[in-house]
Amino acid sequence: MHSSPDKQSNAPIIEAINLGKKVSTSEGTLEILSSVDLIINPADTLAIMGTSGSGKSTLLSLLAALDEPTTGSVSLFGQPLAQLDEDGRAELRNQSIGFVFQSFQLLPGLTALENVMLPLELCGDKNAADAAQALLERVGLSNRTHHTPRQLSGGEQQRVALARAFVTEPGILFADEPTGNLDSKTGEQIVELLFELNREKQTTLVLVTHDEPLAALCQRTIRLEAGTVVCQS
Repeated sequence: MHSSPDKQSNAPIIEAINLGKKVSTSEGTLEILSSVDLIINPADTLAIMGTSGSGKSTLLSLLAALDEPTTGSVSLFGQPLAQLDEDGRAELRNQSIGFVFQSFQLLPGLTALENVMLPLELCGDKNAADAAQALLERVGLSNRTHHTPRQLSGGEQQRVALARAFVTEPGILFADEPTGNLDSKTGEQIVELLFELNREKQTTLVLVTHDEPLAALCQRTIRLEAGTVVCQS
């Protein structure tokens, strides 16, 4: 399996310093994030909260090496992202980071098994099928492995997405409103499964949510208002 570049327990797994993001609009420059400082240690669980438009998803994208900041810096596993080119960042994401999105983001032409195998195949793992099968069984979908996403319910699709996120045994899992498209009962089951898998794999979890009960399951919470951290607990 692909472990993270460095899982040493005494160093932060994520460190953001003076992080800011501005974009140009027809109205002028828009500041989406400003002066965010954040240290996250291995196996921490952190919820990022805030109203719509507060900068939560932008912060997640910057921390996950999906976007580049206008100011400040991010280091993952002790590696400053600014020192990596796009290929280097992509390799870091593929090998060491898992993602779960509100919209599932499964590839429609692939079966559940093929969707879960994909990150391992990208890393050249010869045991991709066995590992994917085992995780689909773990998330309760052993009888749905050959179904495509459109043959699965929303809850089943998110279970496939969880299996895909954890199959590389990532050091960090980023989850963006993972229950946003699910009814409350299904959402609760997905959250339970997410935290179970997280404990089993000792993954660092960074979760964007506006759901207070979900955030309360995390060890720490930060709140954003208009792109600025107003509260950390």
